[in-house]
Amino acid sequence: MKASTLWGTVMVTLGISLALAARADTPPLVVAGVTVTPHFKLDTMRYAHEPEPATGARVQLFLHHDAASGSAPLIINAETRVTFDGKPPAELLASHVWSWHDTPAATPGETLELPPGAMTVWTFNGRTAPFGPGGRPHAEAGPPEKPWLSKDLLLDKPACWLSAVTFLGPESAITPDTLIVHIANAGEEPVKITACRLWLPADPQKPRVLFPQPPLSSLEMFGGMASIAAGDRGGFIVKTGPLPLTYAAVEVTLTRPGGETGVLWGHLRIKPERFDISGGWVNGKGNPIANEVFLKALKRLYVNTAHLQITPGYSDTDLYQKYPIKYFGPMTPLEIYDTDEMLPKIHAVEFLGEPQYGGGRPVPPQEVWEKLHPYAVTRLATTVTHSEERIWRDYAGLSDFPHYDAYRVTAPSPDAWRKYDRWGKQRIGWGSPLETIGDMCRSLRELNRPMPCAIWSQGPHEGWGRYGGRKRTSPTPDEIRMQAYHALSTRITSLYWFNLSLKTLVKWRDTLDELGRIGRELRMIDEFLLEGDACSFERREKGKDKLDWDLASVCGPRAALLFALDLDYTPDPDEKVFTFGPPRNAKWRFPLPAYLQNIADVFRMDAGGLYDVKWTIRDGAVEIREKASRAVLFLATPDPGLRKMLEHKREQLIATENALQFDPARNDADFAQLEQLAADP
Repeated sequence: MKASTLWGTVMVTLGISLALAARADTPPLVVAGVTVTPHFKLDTMRYAHEPEPATGARVQLFLHHDAASGSAPLIINAETRVTFDGKPPAELLASHVWSWHDTPAATPGETLELPPGAMTVWTFNGRTAPFGPGGRPHAEAGPPEKPWLSKDLLLDKPACWLSAVTFLGPESAITPDTLIVHIANAGEEPVKITACRLWLPADPQKPRVLFPQPPLSSLEMFGGMASIAAGDRGGFIVKTGPLPLTYAAVEVTLTRPGGETGVLWGHLRIKPERFDISGGWVNGKGNPIANEVFLKALKRLYVNTAHLQITPGYSDTDLYQKYPIKYFGPMTPLEIYDTDEMLPKIHAVEFLGEPQYGGGRPVPPQEVWEKLHPYAVTRLATTVTHSEERIWRDYAGLSDFPHYDAYRVTAPSPDAWRKYDRWGKQRIGWGSPLETIGDMCRSLRELNRPMPCAIWSQGPHEGWGRYGGRKRTSPTPDEIRMQAYHALSTRITSLYWFNLSLKTLVKWRDTLDELGRIGRELRMIDEFLLEGDACSFERREKGKDKLDWDLASVCGPRAALLFALDLDYTPDPDEKVFTFGPPRNAKWRFPLPAYLQNIADVFRMDAGGLYDVKWTIRDGAVEIREKASRAVLFLATPDPGLRKMLEHKREQLIATENALQFDPARNDADFAQLEQLAADP
């Protein structure tokens, strides 16, 4: 039986690998799998200069040392000869054929001992042929006279892939104990999930040396279905027991009709995924983080994360116990933050700013990798803030938790707003199509899969200037809601508001109620975003060249979140803000994966409640009739008890809000406290 490449990776089962190793003339370093994540660029974005074609791919090589047990380990370091089509990584970087890599040449001074039976993973981000879909570069490693590895890599476009891999655990736990895997089958034949196991390091200080773990037992297939039809999605959830916070290879075995076996691979950091809401930079000049009034205001907006580290006067007081905010920053010194006590208080590592801009000089992706590399031996997840979709594919895969920072009204932006013909001949310089938020989220997700993604979402901010003649220098409540919901509809797993300073809260009081409502809604649906995956998307038109709705779904083992996002909005020529019309009759169709066909209940939900809707199941999709505008959210589930659970959760959230006895959006006396705090020197 030969290895199949139809899955979109070069897949060699372990049995095949071991059979090859039995031959004396077989090199000991075997390619157990190749995962290809193609680059692409959006056709909905507009730039002053046309981006170059996206012909590359992010490639992960899963290399297994197949020598007999008892053989000497392979000693791999920066001096080890590694070439691709006869060229070393440094040459491929210098010629811009690659944008970054983590092969041994990237780590001078480090030595890796790979014993028989162990695996290591190399990643390179190719920019041009032959390091993109369809490429056939030749890889070699080891002595030229007798290389450990000598193989043509088959970089085929994937037909089946790990779409999302998520680790979950109890809220207070340091480590996750549950794995959720989503698989997309874009091929022409069904596949069946037959096994899964993890490859983990024996020593967390050596995260590049991975050993096979026992196959995970009792895979709970979504909807009880192990088979995934052609063009469909599926997956499983499995209890793993406590997992180390380090890097892992995920190996999922599939079979096709006729018994042919293949393996899907993924390599990512194990981190407990939790939906956090950041307030941005809430510390420093003008932001009294140690003041209870300010902390109450942030908590009222559901902020539980911010750009700060341990802060005397806050972190060491009872205020932190009453109003805990997770840390989000460099997390240095590492010995202080990488502790069992601190880990539950940390969101992630962030210290690079926006490397695509880098304060005037773009930071090369390889340099970004070098700056993040010291965190590989810690238990701290890293982030990179991406800025410009035109080139962010060059930075794909660099961090554990990528996110992007792009706003659609009255803010700096890399795209050319006056080049959008969204509203015919009316061209504006103060804003851009709100739905491109969703487009960019889908781009970032697909370039970095199966890792989770977050977003900086545009909130009110007191520091922006006037753009294109617009007097209002912050988004309206509608503009805030729509940008956030376009992102949510793509399945993000954290949201960062820019930028809830004290001055902002005082200057833009008319946005506070909207921020609070969105916060409550996020807490109502966060568990479904965490366990789900982006499933379907459709952009509907209303007549010729006029957009109507974006329809998207985030599906998981228990339910589907269904989003209908209003595209029939217009730029007001006088106020220079985006305006939405009154609710209008609509009929929407949301395709569902096979594992969610047995739907028992569909309802609309928002911060105000849960509501009955007119719905039916037809031809594998939920059809809904509703009168609505702006952002509309539904939940479809096979579980008739889920509605009651969510209503109870909503009531608990309201009770927690009321217990604060502080509502500056609606209570003038409470808002006056914020004003006084902002006025104090």
